Amino acid sequence: MWPRLRPATNADCKRVADLVYTVLGEYGLKPDPQCTDADLKNIEQSYLNRGGVFYVLEEKDRSIIGSYGLYPMEAGACELRKMYLHRDYRGKGHGRYMLEDALAKARQLGFTKITLETASVLKEAIRLYESYGFKPYRPNHLSCRCDQAYVLDLIQP
Repeated sequence: MWPRLRPATNADCKRVADLVYTVLGEYGLKPDPQCTDADLKNIEQSYLNRGGVFYVLEEKDRSIIGSYGLYPMEAGACELRKMYLHRDYRGKGHGRYMLEDALAKARQLGFTKITLETASVLKEAIRLYESYGFKPYRPNHLSCRCDQAYVLDLIQP
């Protein structure tokens, strides 16, 4: 079934960066390849070698239309990073599909908490996160283009 999620490799780095930078530009946000987006230069080292995952959503023609990464943080916690979706695929359930997959993968990896940082201009994404129970919190530091942070406890009562 297409589009489909698959694990990313370093062969995907340029295409993932192109997707992320395009989406950022649509919302008036600036890419930061030297800092915030440096993880896209080496997905395997930044995510996989640390015990995280990075997935891409691709079409039949192998074009990358979505992405997300789980970046391990302190014990038991990970950060949802680089969750972006091409504009032609928004509003069709693909963002929900990626988020549900990310939450399932986080639990499979043993994470008990997932955090994320975002910009208030990404209203659709924020509504999606909040619909899954993410709650605002104040981290010690936010990346340069983000003005909001959310957290979700992955332990089911």
